[in-house]
Amino acid sequence: MTFQHRFDPSTLREYDIRGVVGTTLGPEDAYAIGRTFGSMVARAGGQRLVIGRDGRLSSPSLEQALVEGAVASGMAVQRIGCGPTPMLYFASVAFGADGAIMVTGSHNPPDHNGFKILQANQPFFGPQVRELGRLSAMGDVVPHHPGTTQDVDIRPDYVARLLRDHDDGPRPLKVVWDNASSAAGDVLSMVVQRLPGTHHILNGTIDGHFPAHHPDPTIPANMRQLADAVRVEKADLGLAFDGDADRLGVVDDTGTMIWADQLLVLVARDVLRARPGATVIADVKASQILFDEIARAGGRPLMWKSGHSPIKTKMAETRAPLAGEMSGHFFFADRWYGFDDGLYAAIRLLGIVSRLSQPLSAIRAALPATLSTPELRFDCPETRKFGVIAEVASRLEKTGATVCAIDGVRVSTGEGWWLLRASNTQALLVARVEGATQAALERLKAELCAQLALSGIAAPDFSGARSD
Repeated sequence: MTFQHRFDPSTLREYDIRGVVGTTLGPEDAYAIGRTFGSMVARAGGQRLVIGRDGRLSSPSLEQALVEGAVASGMAVQRIGCGPTPMLYFASVAFGADGAIMVTGSHNPPDHNGFKILQANQPFFGPQVRELGRLSAMGDVVPHHPGTTQDVDIRPDYVARLLRDHDDGPRPLKVVWDNASSAAGDVLSMVVQRLPGTHHILNGTIDGHFPAHHPDPTIPANMRQLADAVRVEKADLGLAFDGDADRLGVVDDTGTMIWADQLLVLVARDVLRARPGATVIADVKASQILFDEIARAGGRPLMWKSGHSPIKTKMAETRAPLAGEMSGHFFFADRWYGFDDGLYAAIRLLGIVSRLSQPLSAIRAALPATLSTPELRFDCPETRKFGVIAEVASRLEKTGATVCAIDGVRVSTGEGWWLLRASNTQALLVARVEGATQAALERLKAELCAQLALSGIAAPDFSGARSD
């Protein structure tokens, strides 16, 4: 049978493959990914694939078609079933797999889904994703040669490995977890049974409808249930996941949200005590305070592109033991494998908090004060978003502004900075603004809005600026 398949161009993203199920993405696309990626692995001399899925309603059918495509390319496929994306990453390492694919829509709406891919335990993104699309469209795959499938329950091994790095301090903790109906549900229940302290789980059942709230812990509205529960339970902290549990959100003992760059300060201090002088990476959306605090703690701060694939690649290049993003991804190469894992980050954080002599809220309050917006994500057509960034960069170049163009444009002045970048996973622009004073913040916001207006884009809603 001749194979040839063209993907909707909007689904081939920088870091992965994503689309709207029934509109731009379906089982035929999943089969094509399995058939083409399996051929790429075979041509590289490999044969073993690990495949997993999250708890979305469309994931079982997409996973089945994906497996069929991979098997048609001669792959020996190990299916780990439903669980968090980091469990797939762990399985790939544990099994010595030649490739791995996770069916997941991550933090996107329930009708979205997609595929995160590893080859030889390295990120598969950018040019590799585009090559997969090209090969599929040409039908350039290995001859049909049936492979094999095997169902494997990796959960006990994954849980045991997570808990191995739990470094408990002298203070027993009361913790509220919001699973957000995510794919981590079963694994999380296994983890908390073996952790010291008192634990209460919200939305623990895996449910692709996400009935309580959307599974994105970077949005304050999605953290309200957790914050309320922490206050009612008088807990030490609250922890939340996104849909595939590779991201972590945190509220302190007062129910106040701790932003990811603030959390990375706390984690970096702990890691740098054992690894002084090490590089710590954060993405372009992070506060300047984070980079300053990393240096103050004896580390070497490095600003880099947003996105799990470029961050992982840069970590390997610089041998950084730690990295983080404003989106809530935390990457540990200190005692761990360098991939982003919300459960692992939570376990490391619990050890840190249990060793603190003060409540988590006091540590947050002691950080240097700034005025800034949260990460603002606002609509922009898929066909327009990168063009807007190019237009803004071109105009700024003519003004002589101080611009970091690692990922979008980050404009620094003597009183703060503003950032504008295109989302690589959604039809969105992303902005952040930070100023030393309220007046500075307003001036920087006005600069950003002026640039958006020149490109015909409406300004985002700036209500909800945070004060650190």
